[in-house]
Amino acid sequence: MGWNDWDQAKADVAARQTPMRLNQLPGGAADADLVVHQDDLGAVGHEAFGLHGRLLKQADIAGAGIDQQGSGSTMQAAAALKASGFALGGELETTVSVWTSQVRAVLQACAHISNHLDHSKKAHAADDEAIAASLRNRDGSAVPVSRLDAYFR
Repeated sequence: MGWNDWDQAKADVAARQTPMRLNQLPGGAADADLVVHQDDLGAVGHEAFGLHGRLLKQADIAGAGIDQQGSGSTMQAAAALKASGFALGGELETTVSVWTSQVRAVLQACAHISNHLDHSKKAHAADDEAIAASLRNRDGSAVPVSRLDAYFR
């Protein structure tokens, strides 16, 4: 890329950029791509937490019907099939292993979602408080958006 090409590329990018705007969109709130409310985050986090609990109890085929040696009923069936010379026994063991690892992955994802949304909600609330506290006039009144807009021009 030559120097003139580089200058032209920079000019093209600069022409496409719009200045920062606070609290406004060109077409109003109806044109917003992403709107998230604290209640929405809480509901998603709650559902992820609930799903984690249900999966933990209901999706454990490796531990269902556990015997004194620690084998679940599915693994007991796999061992019995293998002992009788059926290839299905080994395949059933593989199925339990794959299922268990996938359930663990989903459990981790649910925990991550729940924890992340809880953290995000708290962090954004703290950020909002800090921003509100820092955007005050000396008399404690709020700084108007029009004055803030001047800082970004």
